[in-house]
Amino acid sequence: MARVRTGVLISGRGSNLQALLDAAASQDFPAEIVCVLSNRPGAGGLARAEAAGVTALTVDHKGFETREAFEDALHTELEHQGVELVCLAGFMRLLTPGFVNRWTGRMINIHPSLLPSFKGVDTHQRALDAGVKLTGASVHFVSAEMDAGPIIGQAAIPVLPGDNAEALAARVLGAEHQLYPECLRQVASGEARLVDGRVTLGHGAAPDARLVNPPARN
Repeated sequence: MARVRTGVLISGRGSNLQALLDAAASQDFPAEIVCVLSNRPGAGGLARAEAAGVTALTVDHKGFETREAFEDALHTELEHQGVELVCLAGFMRLLTPGFVNRWTGRMINIHPSLLPSFKGVDTHQRALDAGVKLTGASVHFVSAEMDAGPIIGQAAIPVLPGDNAEALAARVLGAEHQLYPECLRQVASGEARLVDGRVTLGHGAAPDARLVNPPARN
């Protein structure tokens, strides 16, 4: 089986990167992580990549006068590494439409909310402030509009009484670590495909699958 050559863009500690590296360590996984690129020198995720035997590179955005020049360098490095699919994993740079268009249908991202709710930052506190009973994480194809591309998969968790933003974030992160590798698997295998701006899946949830919070009494 030819594995899809995948590059991961990071800016920080690489928590979701580690989940992807762990999944891709299996030769049966349809994606191979061939490089990890950070826009921040010394980002913790670079050490994770090196420990996994994956090429770890830095393209420091501060060394470029414009976003476009930075992204040109990023694109050149991805192409040099033979990357076919890009995963954003805590990459804290807004990408221009020009870069996104180069990778349309070949770049995915994870966001800590049930999109389209709570795009952007401070998602957990905003969810608590809104009083929602379910929150979670979403993996989506990247579009020019922030956190708005076609959704590949979502994981929902209940908001518990007494939750603060830190406790909620920790539980959502655990869900992210399960969701992102599975969505990458589906995209790399062709099980998840973009059709007319939406994602079609090779299988669906059980007809009676549901998550209710607060739970219904029998």
